[in-house]
Amino acid sequence: MSSSTSSSDAASWRGFFALSAGTALLATVVIALFVALVDPFDTLPLSPPAARWPVATDARFSFPALARSPRFDSALFGTSTSRLLRPAALDPSFGARFANLAMNSATPYEQSELMAVFRRAHPDARTVMVGLDIGWCVTGDTYQKLTPRPFPAWMYGQSRWLGYLHLLNLYAVQEAGQQLGILVGVKKPVYGRDGYTSFVPPDSTYDLARAEAHLRAWGGPAVPGGARDGPPASWRYPALETLRADLAAFRPSTRKVLFFVPYNHTLFPPPGSEGAAVWSECKRRVAAIGAAAPNTVVADFMRPSPITDNDRNYWDPLHYRVGVADRLVRDLAAAARGEGTADGALLAPP
Repeated sequence: MSSSTSSSDAASWRGFFALSAGTALLATVVIALFVALVDPFDTLPLSPPAARWPVATDARFSFPALARSPRFDSALFGTSTSRLLRPAALDPSFGARFANLAMNSATPYEQSELMAVFRRAHPDARTVMVGLDIGWCVTGDTYQKLTPRPFPAWMYGQSRWLGYLHLLNLYAVQEAGQQLGILVGVKKPVYGRDGYTSFVPPDSTYDLARAEAHLRAWGGPAVPGGARDGPPASWRYPALETLRADLAAFRPSTRKVLFFVPYNHTLFPPPGSEGAAVWSECKRRVAAIGAAAPNTVVADFMRPSPITDNDRNYWDPLHYRVGVADRLVRDLAAAARGEGTADGALLAPP
């Protein structure tokens, strides 16, 4: 082979690689610009203004934007056991503009981080509500901070500029496509702009036999985990210290409503059992936290009541029907006024 042919081949390969690298770089820039302009999670500081919707199937990616939104002055935090409380019902009951920021299986840590985002954006928040369930009552020296679901910590910090470092991944590109489809009107929104989305079947399809099968299949009472020894007064409830700090960080003028969610009666430990003692002590501690925090009420719906005793109110032991959720909103409004109801007890009046 002649030297001229070798030189020509080498030049051709160099040209090919340069073209490939340039094409890849251009594609990367185009994709990054696409994600940055669409801003699927509504978190980037320089994205064009648009009426973006929550698009992520995991609310951990969607809710920081809602927590910062000036459209709201109040927020509800919790897990799926609080997701069915409709802002459309909460708003007139509390004279507020609510975002429902409850997330599936959210740990106390994740809820606390989201509360911090909301608090920084709304220093004069009107009302903050927290639905308390088993995760808050874990005993021992620590508690589970995260779940197997990804938690995008960069979305929860004070600098929104960090979002530009997280544009180039398949999930962001995928959700940018979803967001663009909604913005141009070719795709129907799945999730509400106030955080509310019903995740249970239509009530017209309710089947008591199926619900009862779910109740029986759950596997017995719900008992908070963790290490504990000695009398209940000596037990540690680490998540409640997080809750105490969260409440203290809000201004005294912010109304705080804490409530134990209405589990179905099949999850209640037998009276006199260790499980019952764990819940009882947890409720006592939360009541003390509420009594010490200004403008705070604590209500308990995790008790025998017309809601929890009636299996027809539930899809499974954790999740009640939409009509029950609206009833619970009325009960919460009564609790905020210092009034008890048949469905719940006031542990700490306002």
